[in-house]
Amino acid sequence: MNQEDHEFDFSTALKAIQEGKPLLGREGILTPLIKNLTEAALEGELDSHLGREITANRRNGKSRKTIKSLNGNFELRTPRDRDGTFSPQLVKKHQTSLNDEIEQKIIALYGLGMSYQDISAHLQEIYGLEVSAGTLSIITDKIIHTVKEWQARPLASIYPIVWLDAIHYKIRENGKVAGKAVYTILGVNLEGRKEVLGLYISEHEGANFWLQVLTDLSNRGVKDVLIACVDGLKGFPEAIEAIFPNTEIQLCVVHQIRNSLKYVGSKNQKEFMADLKRVYKAGTKDLAASELDILAGKWNEKYPIVITSWRNNWERLSQYFKYPEDIRRIIYTTNTIEAVHRQFRKLTKTKGAFPNQDSLLKPLYMGIQNASKKWTMPIQNWSLTISQLAIFFEGRLDKELKL
Repeated sequence: MNQEDHEFDFSTALKAIQEGKPLLGREGILTPLIKNLTEAALEGELDSHLGREITANRRNGKSRKTIKSLNGNFELRTPRDRDGTFSPQLVKKHQTSLNDEIEQKIIALYGLGMSYQDISAHLQEIYGLEVSAGTLSIITDKIIHTVKEWQARPLASIYPIVWLDAIHYKIRENGKVAGKAVYTILGVNLEGRKEVLGLYISEHEGANFWLQVLTDLSNRGVKDVLIACVDGLKGFPEAIEAIFPNTEIQLCVVHQIRNSLKYVGSKNQKEFMADLKRVYKAGTKDLAASELDILAGKWNEKYPIVITSWRNNWERLSQYFKYPEDIRRIIYTTNTIEAVHRQFRKLTKTKGAFPNQDSLLKPLYMGIQNASKKWTMPIQNWSLTISQLAIFFEGRLDKELKL
């Protein structure tokens, strides 16, 4: 196509491009003009560049490359200069797509939890573009490579505290819908800042699965974890002991309470919770054990399964009693990780069963990025907390804290 083929004010359109106005959209330059206008803008860039040169630099023909756009591909002729000092800004030297701005917008909308249908409607309204769900899927699939790199990134050598919790989804496999647990591992680093260490989709939960998870953390550089806060997952304590034998395991008290109430009659729940609160809110472990005996004496006949569960898990439920209040508050529950899972739910609430694991990982990764934006400061009273942990775990933080 030649410039003369179009009935429009070329000077006005060229000025619009040079002023940074969008190439696409209701108020932008329409698709049939992209090639000519882009080339004209590059010519203008070169004119400006040569005008600033104090040497005898001049034009030196054009190079050609195929440019991809949401509305098709075209061959772009980029002007060159003899000295090779011209670096175009509108379409940079190695850029092969004009989709970057639109694709980033699509990914940002996807990261807000919008469905493909909603994104498509938004692009139609704002940009005048018709983008199919298949195209949107291809664009958001670009996140997958970033997710894989993120999953394999190196980690710090030590994390004072790590939380682990699960959220459940449905994925289609071999024509059937199967429930899957996605386990999030959230750590706090030596600076007191939270960091999601990994996401793991459980195939067969148990010691072998958890051994793979902990081995992955080790392979990525983690050498020590002081305290692991978990929700009583089967096989997890044994896996921790195999890879990080010195890690202290704190079972989530809140999960234990929730599980207990499943077996307590509704008419007794208020009274039972008042008695149970005296156990987990006790000032010392000895006092808590005494309150547990009182609880058992009162409720064991009605709810023996609940009392037995507290007895069997008591050692790992009661680890937090040895610490000062600031540390207790952090480790007695995995609720710290709920901020991440709230982001997950926000981004997946409109989804049904996911067609595969990658399609699930995309919104979860975006949820992590959204949650991480709020983690700019250390957790409350971290300076005091890390000092106390250095005392409780004598010698294990000396090198990193340079004590």
